[in-house]
Amino acid sequence: MSNSQGFQNKIIQKNSVGKRDISDMIGNRMLILLILFFFNTDCLAQNGTPLLMGRSEILHSKVLGEDRMINIYLPDNYNPNDSVRYPIVYVLDGGIDEDFFHIAGIVRFSTQPWIDRFPQSIVVGIGGNTRRRDFTFPVENTDFIEKEGFQKASFPSYGGSEKYRTFMKKELIPYISGNYKSNGKQTLIGESLAGLLSVEILLKQPELFDDYIIISPSLWWGEESLLKRAAKFLQGNLKKDIKVYLGVPNKEEDVRMYDEAIALSDILNNNKKIHFVFDYMPDELHSTVIHQAVYNAFKKLYPKTFYSK
Repeated sequence: MSNSQGFQNKIIQKNSVGKRDISDMIGNRMLILLILFFFNTDCLAQNGTPLLMGRSEILHSKVLGEDRMINIYLPDNYNPNDSVRYPIVYVLDGGIDEDFFHIAGIVRFSTQPWIDRFPQSIVVGIGGNTRRRDFTFPVENTDFIEKEGFQKASFPSYGGSEKYRTFMKKELIPYISGNYKSNGKQTLIGESLAGLLSVEILLKQPELFDDYIIISPSLWWGEESLLKRAAKFLQGNLKKDIKVYLGVPNKEEDVRMYDEAIALSDILNNNKKIHFVFDYMPDELHSTVIHQAVYNAFKKLYPKTFYSK
């Protein structure tokens, strides 16, 4: 007898106590079975093998005056005792709740033996919840923030990019190079405000990285002041050949950001020391572009025949 039938009989029949008891007994037994099922499932889960994607470390920064979470993906065949060394891919928004996992996944996919697009690589994700402070340079006036659709209160602190660049150059990169088997080749990935910082590093300290993957950069910061000085910065600072990928989402979402990216691409494309790739993705938005852009960047910057076997 179903619970619904028992409930109806309880209302209609005065002598329905026995039927209700049978229904309760069935319900209690079902509850016991469910408890046993979930208990056993939990036990099985605890006895399973953990699925690991990387490791996390705390790096204390004297420059920033705080601890930073560093997330690290190592290739499957990484062996600290052999002589093999690896390129390093740095991800600015590299927290476990940001871009670390899916960027590491793209790297792992692209370096599988049946794809072999570029060498096995180490991925370093830099975590933190102060990106608006760390990824922006100082400005004298913040009125432009509201013109861009933000409230000034959403930027309680800003202008810390110089310290952050120093942290990367003097603390993070030496730490990774000293504790992991780096071959000296370094790639930087940044999107949105992290893309802004990537552009600033490219223009002011281009020697820090060999390859730059810049996605939908927030060049509106400081009323485009970085963009306006881009050509001058490159002329004075770029001493070696580098690769730069610039990925941009649908221009209809934000025409100004698209126009800024086009202006930057003209400057980069005219520099003989830069192997430059511009990638317009009309099917992507600012919020969705990073995954497709990084995948495209690996294909365009690192053709399969680039590295000798």
